Amino acid sequence: MKNDIIKKVLKKIKQYDTIVLARHIGPDPDAICSQVALRDAILEKYPSKHVYAVGTGVSKFKKYGHLDKVNVASLENALLITLDVPNLYRVDGIEGLKYKEIIKIDHHPYEEDFGGLEWIEDGSSSTCQMIAKMLLKSNFKISIPVAANLFLGIVSDSDRFLISYTSLETFEIVTSLIRETQLPFTRYYEKLYERPLEEIRFHGYLATNLEVSENGFASIRISDDVVKEYGVDSSTASNMVNDFNYMKDVYVWSFVTYDAKNDVYKVNIRSKGPVINEIASRYHGGGHKYASGVRTSSKEDIDHLFMDLDEACREYKSELEKKISV
Repeated sequence: MKNDIIKKVLKKIKQYDTIVLARHIGPDPDAICSQVALRDAILEKYPSKHVYAVGTGVSKFKKYGHLDKVNVASLENALLITLDVPNLYRVDGIEGLKYKEIIKIDHHPYEEDFGGLEWIEDGSSSTCQMIAKMLLKSNFKISIPVAANLFLGIVSDSDRFLISYTSLETFEIVTSLIRETQLPFTRYYEKLYERPLEEIRFHGYLATNLEVSENGFASIRISDDVVKEYGVDSSTASNMVNDFNYMKDVYVWSFVTYDAKNDVYKVNIRSKGPVINEIASRYHGGGHKYASGVRTSSKEDIDHLFMDLDEACREYKSELEKKISV
């Protein structure tokens, strides 16, 4: 089944002269790296095609490659490929695009049919893992820059292979990627983990001000003033949420930041046990069972969300205590 869908995706890529690659708003390394890597791989094989990676740029992700500045409304007969996004309304940079066909490539649980070809693997560590598998199974030649971006996307979204949806296939694909391209992978870690001193200090602020309930729910609401005081941007906290995976007796934790430009609160949620994507979906969010998010303009929504998450922690903690007592 997986091979069949991969063949269909490759056939569509070969068929179209104009291809637009888009991902979710507020991108992370997996979203950016899958987008840039697939664009570059297609152009390396089909140099006469017009292939664009679109969406709002993030300055800290420029190191993964450039995004294309193109008026998508002027494009005709385009194939749209969405990456790392389960909801069409969260796709960034396609306003005005009249695409002819659409393909979804995503590793999140299914949420919405985009009306085209849907390749979904919610057991995959990342969208980059899916793209790497497709390229490895095809006759695409994978260059070092493409391999590097795919590797970094996999490492980032699996949190260095620590997250539970890391599988044997993840390691097999990474091994094949390194072997076939002779990728000097250790030299690329700096792209993921080097941080300016301001971010190191901001990390200390998060750790110091995290509030933890008796049920094991930890949270922090980060004001615009704090973001400005530390000289970071509102996405910095989102990129640090996985750093808090190993807090003892904390089962779920959440960071809230405010995007003043769009007047929206961004809520990042992680879990070591309770299923959180179902809770996030009640507030028009979603994601994985243990890694989800919500965007809302309502502080009241956040209050209710936090109460639900705290209750999930209470129930989870109670079940753990029952198992210990048996």
